[in-house]
Amino acid sequence: MSRTRTALLAAMALVAGATGTAFAVDPGGIGTAAVPCTVDYKIQNQWSTGFTAAVTITNNSAAKSSWSLKWSYAGNQKVTSGWNAKISQSGADVTAANESYNAQLATGGSVSFGFQGSYTGSNAIPATFTLDGVTCNVDGGPGGPTDPPDPGGPANRVNNPYEGAKVYVNPEWSAKAAAEPGGSRVSNQPTGVWLDRIAAINGAGGKMGLRAHLDEALRQKGSGELVVQLVIYNLPGRDCSALASNGELGPTEIDRYKTEYIDPIKAILADSKYSSLRIVTTVEIDSLPNLVTNTGSRPTAVPQCDVMKANGNYVKGVGYALNKLGDVPNVYNYVDAGHHGWIGWDDNFGPTATIMKEAATAEGATVNDVHGFITNTANYSALKENNFTINDTVAGKSVRESKWVDWNRYVDELSYAQAFRNQLVSAGFNSNIGMLIDTSRNGWGGTARPTGPGATTSVDTYVDGGRYDRRLNTGNWCNQAGAGLGERPQAAPAAGIDAYVWMKPPGESDGASKAIPNDEGKGFDRMCDPTYTGNPRNNYNMSGALPDAPLSGHWFSAQFRQLMQNAYPPLS
Repeated sequence: MSRTRTALLAAMALVAGATGTAFAVDPGGIGTAAVPCTVDYKIQNQWSTGFTAAVTITNNSAAKSSWSLKWSYAGNQKVTSGWNAKISQSGADVTAANESYNAQLATGGSVSFGFQGSYTGSNAIPATFTLDGVTCNVDGGPGGPTDPPDPGGPANRVNNPYEGAKVYVNPEWSAKAAAEPGGSRVSNQPTGVWLDRIAAINGAGGKMGLRAHLDEALRQKGSGELVVQLVIYNLPGRDCSALASNGELGPTEIDRYKTEYIDPIKAILADSKYSSLRIVTTVEIDSLPNLVTNTGSRPTAVPQCDVMKANGNYVKGVGYALNKLGDVPNVYNYVDAGHHGWIGWDDNFGPTATIMKEAATAEGATVNDVHGFITNTANYSALKENNFTINDTVAGKSVRESKWVDWNRYVDELSYAQAFRNQLVSAGFNSNIGMLIDTSRNGWGGTARPTGPGATTSVDTYVDGGRYDRRLNTGNWCNQAGAGLGERPQAAPAAGIDAYVWMKPPGESDGASKAIPNDEGKGFDRMCDPTYTGNPRNNYNMSGALPDAPLSGHWFSAQFRQLMQNAYPPLS
């Protein structure tokens, strides 16, 4: 790097530090054949007394079995915590050394880490970085500086990431499925990888961490295209209306969500090693709709949801995730949009789209950071009800007047997803957004599946006798008895639908049937108790839950066997 370029970057850093704007050292623009290493140091978030930074090292020299990066601050910056590197500081001098899992640094390879720091005054970018004693970002031979191409953005993304691509098969889920009798029939299906707590990023409880999954995805990819599906699921005050899936972060811990959860995930996804993957993120299921349906004076209101609406941390958290993850050119963000039995009513439909637009333009995010939306995540709503429509009339009454439909405008998930897509576009989202529908548990096959319409004695006998969805109420969401595997994952199955997916891995529990002590922050929700007689959110019906269920996310063998037995289309 020329002295002029170094000075210019330092000047930019001082200006940005004064204004609180994010900035970066750009390691491109350098003839990499003559540069032993480059360092990309980006301020991701900055406030009056602190900041978070992401650092990416690219090694252009011989492969390394370990590495150590050093730099010095010109001001009083102090590193207070870090991830994906062992970071120490003495005075102004900082050293970041590899962890055991990212020690290997191949020729042309990159590694990323991040940290949080404090400062007062200005927060200038360090002028010099050395990797194992060798100065980076300096042209040491022929080749000279060149201007880098602009970083990838939405224009680099394909319209539908699932088209023409394989989808990642999680080997951990696959092994559990294959171990069940008959499980080999579906064990090769792709499912989502849930990052449901900070520890899951590096691997919790002996499970694979994010890098391990991405490395395995590269192996599965071969020479074609491959989609990796990740569930971003760790908001502060998570799932304010469902104790079974509460999380580790309290309602006010938005800064921890940003710096200890989203920032490390972004740093890993931004590693150039994974740039050939198509990474689909499902952003924070069961969050934003709660701010519409379970707050205020509604009978379905929950005090904890009122708290999250008042403090704004659902909106801020989703916006921050979209902003940061959307910066990675090969990441496709899909925001969770509930399901028809939650959002399909007139007083929920429009307001939910509005609050999603609010979140998508919060914390620096824009609608361009949203590639689409996903419905029915981890839920049971039937994909398509063929035996009745919302426009049918029986015995002088509309289907909407039946107890099951209860004035909803949608009777199944496909019609809801297509209609809600139009509503989202009307709310200001891009017209080319696509929808995903989770079909992992909405097949409702087996002997209880109706073969035609119900009796026309009344609108209730007509609907109840013909509906595939055999739940007692569409508000029932926990380990539902009688459920089956739905349509197998497939790309572009219907207009406006990017894919049917199994984002919720079949066989993983929705929640425990009784209180189970745990270190995952998961509470006991009576909706997972088969003896529970209900609440306003399921119109005081029995919960319909299976007995003897483990904690959410844990393997539930009885449920998996039921899902296979009741699969529709049936398993061969």
